[in-house]
Amino acid sequence: MSKSSKIRVLALGLIQNGDRIFVSQGYDPIKKQTFYRALGGGVDFGELSLDALKREFQEEIKAELTNIHYLGCLENIFVYDKKSQHELIQLYRCDFVDIKFYQLEELEFVEKKRKKKALWVPLEDFKSGKLVLFPEQFLQYCE
Repeated sequence: MSKSSKIRVLALGLIQNGDRIFVSQGYDPIKKQTFYRALGGGVDFGELSLDALKREFQEEIKAELTNIHYLGCLENIFVYDKKSQHELIQLYRCDFVDIKFYQLEELEFVEKKRKKKALWVPLEDFKSGKLVLFPEQFLQYCE
């Protein structure tokens, strides 16, 4: 079985501050589409998704999380860069421990040798369709 035909398990954190959410920006070069998704990452074998969530935030942006609450599991099947993908997402609502993260406009970080950007985006930009948030069902968990 090739790596691309495996289901990937992710732990993602929904961090909301008023009418905005903290997301990372991505780009699909084939679709020429900019998109956004919550921060987090893959769950390693033998690792609890809660532990993976905390580890990923620490590794990616050096942030500690608090008030962590499990929201549910999302299933996401999609095509990215011409490759079929299948994810099971363990979704958590959480907050940053350090208030400096709420004061940032955007933050650059490195993930697997790629420069990425995380930023606060108004929820209305996703609800109106102005910007694309993946997976789409993520919005149902935003207040």
